Order: sequence, then C-alpha cells, then structure tokens
Amino acid sequence: MPIPWTPPPPEQARDALGELVHRSRLLGADRSICNWGGGNTSSKGSAADFRGRTVRVLHVKGSGSDLADCGPRHFATLALEPILELLDREAMTDQEMVDYLAHCALHPGGPRPSIETLLHAFLPAPHVDHSHPDAIVALCTAREGPEWARRIYGDRAIWIPYRRPGFGLARQCALALRERPDARLILLAKHGLITWGETSEESYTGTIRAVAEAEAFLRGRGPDAAPARRSAATAPAEPVESLLPWLRGRLSAGGRVVLTLDDTPETLAFLDDEARMAVIAEGAACPDHLVHTGRLPLRLRRGADRPAIEAALAAFARDVTAEYGACSARGEAQFPQDPPIPRVILLPGVGLITSGRSKAASRVSRDLAHRAMAVADLLVRASGAYEPLGAQDAHNVQYWPLERYKLTLQPPEREFSRQVAFITGGAGGIGSAIGRRFAGGGGHVVLADLDGPGAEARAKELNAEFGDGCATAVAVNVTDEAQVAAAMGAAVRAYGGIDLCVANAGIASSARIEDTSMDEWNRNLSVLATGYFLAAREAARVLRGQGSGGSIVFVASKNAVAAGKNISAYGAAKAAELHLARCLAEELGPDGIRVNVVNPDAVLSGSRIWSSDWKKARAANYGIAEEDLPAFYRQRTILHVNIEPGDVAEAVCFLASARASKTTGAMLPVDGGVGPAFPR
Repeated sequence: MPIPWTPPPPEQARDALGELVHRSRLLGADRSICNWGGGNTSSKGSAADFRGRTVRVLHVKGSGSDLADCGPRHFATLALEPILELLDREAMTDQEMVDYLAHCALHPGGPRPSIETLLHAFLPAPHVDHSHPDAIVALCTAREGPEWARRIYGDRAIWIPYRRPGFGLARQCALALRERPDARLILLAKHGLITWGETSEESYTGTIRAVAEAEAFLRGRGPDAAPARRSAATAPAEPVESLLPWLRGRLSAGGRVVLTLDDTPETLAFLDDEARMAVIAEGAACPDHLVHTGRLPLRLRRGADRPAIEAALAAFARDVTAEYGACSARGEAQFPQDPPIPRVILLPGVGLITSGRSKAASRVSRDLAHRAMAVADLLVRASGAYEPLGAQDAHNVQYWPLERYKLTLQPPEREFSRQVAFITGGAGGIGSAIGRRFAGGGGHVVLADLDGPGAEARAKELNAEFGDGCATAVAVNVTDEAQVAAAMGAAVRAYGGIDLCVANAGIASSARIEDTSMDEWNRNLSVLATGYFLAAREAARVLRGQGSGGSIVFVASKNAVAAGKNISAYGAAKAAELHLARCLAEELGPDGIRVNVVNPDAVLSGSRIWSSDWKKARAANYGIAEEDLPAFYRQRTILHVNIEPGDVAEAVCFLASARASKTTGAMLPVDGGVGPAFPR
C-alpha cells in the first residue's frame, strides 16, 4: 500500500531541498510506484549563486541515484532562468543539452542532473514528480491505453505517445500542458507518469491518487476475465544445486556473473501461468524496466534439460546479435555490444533466475522483473492487449549515451569482482579476515561455520561495510557429509556458484602420545582431514559443473611439514591436508582448478583455537607462561614477527587471485620464517 503523506521533520521543512528529499523518499519507499534507480523529482525555489545574488533555481534528482535512500547530495541545483529560455528552441541534441545544463549548475561538483531535467524545468508548477508505477505502466502499454485513460481520468490527463526522454519530449509535454492548463497529470506511453502541485504534498498525493485510480480500473475489469491457464506439471530436469553452477558457467563466457534465484511460491505460480508468461515474454514495457532486464527474457519450457537450455541460449545470442546489428545501422548508438546473454530467465518449476555483475545488480534485475510481472498481471486481469517497446526503441534507449553514462557511476571492477568464495571456519579469526579481504576486493563470501550466529554476525558486518548482498552465512559441521553438501547448496542458491573454496575450519590439541585418546585422534582427523576433504569435494563438483576454472586453498599449518612435540594427532591431520591438496592439484588442474596451501604458524590474535586449552598446553610444552607466548613465537622466527589473521588472509587471496594464475600444488609459508618448515 502507498505510504500516506506525512509532513517532513522540522529540520527538513525549513529547507526546500530537505523537503524535496522527504517527498522523494516517500515515493521511493514503494517499489510499485518507484523502481530502484528510477523516477525523478524536483522543486523550484531560490538560492544564492556564486556571486551571492539570489536567483531562481531548480533542485532535481541526479542521474543514477535512487529515490528510496536519496539525500541532499543526490540532487543537482541549477539556475532556472537560463533553462526556461530553451523552451523557445525547436530542437536540441542530447550533447548540447548536457553541455548547456552543466553551465547552469550552481555547484559544479554536484551530481549530473537527471536525463529528464528539462521536463521538470519546463512544467510551471513548483513541485514535479515523475515515476513509473506498475498500474500506470500497465495502462500506458495497453493498446486500449488512450481510451482507458479517458475513462479513468477524463480531462485531467494528457496522453503523450512514446518518445525517448530528452529535449523533444520535455518540450512536447510543456506545450501540451500550455494548451490544457487544467490538466493534473501527464501519461507517457510506454514510459510512466508525471504529476505536479503548488505544494510538495499536492504533487505527492497527485501521484498516489493517479496510481490508485488506474489500479482500481484495471482490477475492476474483472479478476475472472482471464482465468489462469497452468502449464502441465513436469518435474525439473535436475536439482538447482547442480543446474545453477552449470548455467552460471554458460552465462559467464563474456565475464563472470552472479545469479539470483527466486523460487517463492508466488513466482512459481506466475511462471506456471501461460497468459501472464506470454505478456512478459513479449518484451520490456518501458525504459525503466529495460535497462535492468534487457528487452527480452529467456523463456524456457518446464522440464527443460541442459541440451534444451544450451540451444535456447545459443538462439538467444544469435537473435540479440542480429537485432543489435539491424538496429545499430539505423540508430544513434555507437557502443560495443553488451554480452548477448539474458538478464532474466524464466524456468517454470525452477524459478526466476537473474544475472548481474554482482549480487546487488542481479537483485535489481530480479526486482525489475517483479515489476514487469506485476504489469503483466494487471494487463491480463484487464484483458488488455500488450504493446511493449519495440526493438528499435529499446535499442535506442539501451545504447543511448545519456543512459550509458549511468554505467560510469557504478563502482569500478576490483580484483575479486563477480567472484564468490566459500570459507569454512568463516566466523573465526582467520576465516573472518579472509572473508573481509575478499569482500573488500569486490567479491562475495559465504561464511560457513559451526558457530552459525557468529557467522551471521560477521556476514552482517561485511554487508554493512561493503554492500548488502556481498556476504551470507550458513551453519555447518564440516565433519558431517550431509551438512557440508547442504552448505555448498546454500552457497549455490545464494550466488549461482562459487569461484574459490577456502578450507579453514580448525581445531587443535596437544598431548603426549601415551595420553592421546582415540576420541582426540579421531576428532583431529575428522575436522582437519575429513572436513577439508568434504569441503573440497563439494567445491570440485560446483567448479567442474561451471566449467570455468576456479581455486581451492587449504589453510594448513607450519606443522604440516615441521614436526612438533606432543601434537601427533594435530600434526598428522595437517600433513594429511597438505597431501590431499597436492593430490587434488594433480586431479583438478586439467579443469583449470588450482589447489594451493597456506601454512601459517602461531596466529594468536582473534583465534578461538588459542582461547582454548591449546594455548595453555603449548606454553607448558615450552616451559613458559601463557602471557609470554607471543614474545616466544616472535623471537623464534627468522624475521622476529608475530603472524596476524590479516597476514594469512592476504596469502590466501594472493593464491586465489589472477596474480597466481599459473601456480598450483604449492604451499606458501606465512610463519615469519621457521627453518624446519621451509618447503623442500
């Protein structure tokens, strides 16, 4: 339900820009009214220019920002009078418009103003809102749209045939309103809604009222007008845990992608509804959907197997490439073609699958697909004939320089962008440091740990610092075969696959051989050998399924190669880890999967192992007090240093990175220099 109007807090109400931010956030809070990154708002007022003179200004949302979480910094402030002079022109190129508006900026370092700045400026009302509500988009993409608009709004609405945003559309809207000054809203075919008001509240409530009226009309045409026709029930060809990695590999030929799977009951029901699926499969309804979903989704039949999906992907790529060539010959765009892969895949019985350069991007594609589904639902309920954007119009938006500019506002690609790491022991000192280093490098992490709440807490921290969706957590006992498989399945469901597996879960124990119980022996082997085997086995299945290489890194120990007193169970298990890694390097290398080992020593800081009896036992072994252990370990190293979790994380991420792309079967000591542990 739309949020009722509430006055802005006193500190915002005193400031025109603050009041605009308040209204914008109310609009953006309802995604059925304002899509992610879509819509723009403005207010007219006065401000001091660089000379200290009071001038009329336009505050308008900057390009690429989102109304839901916008702040004052996301708005451009422009001198209004020079912009209004443009209304007397009959033509203006996009580049001329951009250059002209740059000269009107009161704050040159501010954001680039919205593509639709002229539309806001040319309409005389002090407050203007432009949005893309589901009900309005459904109305504006129906063949019966103009007739229905007259029945809903009478003379209150102006209907503008489809035209790409820019100077021409802004001038057309302004001249149409000049001829019909009593109108209260503008409907843009295959685009969206414009409302305005003398007050911020009037503009906002105008949007809410227009949307409510359109939705009531469309739904009121009879929920039984088009009964759902369900596709025949067929079991999925294979489990999503194996299908998604394979699909991710196929979609990543032009660069890795991260997937989002939506298999909620509501989505599965939509995918089984042939009438609604037929609408969404025809193409994007408006530019706001298009830029995040592509013009066409890939619609697959229920029960499609790998050969069928492979053939469908190949046909999709051929069609997209041919369409690009045909439209570019006549269009304005001069850009390299985007990878010809679907952003949205519709697979009945499995779910809605979206792809993007990050989890956040694939979620946005999913959310815009939901908006397209809502539009399809309303059109089917109203028995409307759907008229989406055509191929040429869609191409001209996708490759429009002003739209492509938004891509430059995205964070730059980083070392681990588009990649996913699965880390066992992810809540511990070393594991959380690895997760933080990988996420800080642009990657995504799955923190798997016996301590589920601890892993959740670490994931929450990473999401807050590096962006929502970059981290997820799963509770797992690495000695339990079923739990490890389920944890890897959760990683696949979260991101579509993995690129790195870090086997890091650990324990430690110290005892003379005569005092080492079978329970202690088996526990060390179970966690440190079997646990690493199970994690590597599940990782190999996913990585081989993707067919795009990858990396496995074991966090072993100096004791994997250097003998120690009173640690036979621990040392033997660590040696088993090391040899397992060497065997896997031989086996997985032909698939482009590298397997390497990091051998740290005495990582006391942040370690749960060292907070146990292990610390006491090792101090007793050396005949020193516990508090003297850091100094003891520092002095026994060649470099006289202590090892921190971040040091181990740096080594793991180096081995997982492209910098070590030609290294496999190696072990990298991170121990400050311990002679007996030198690799031989």
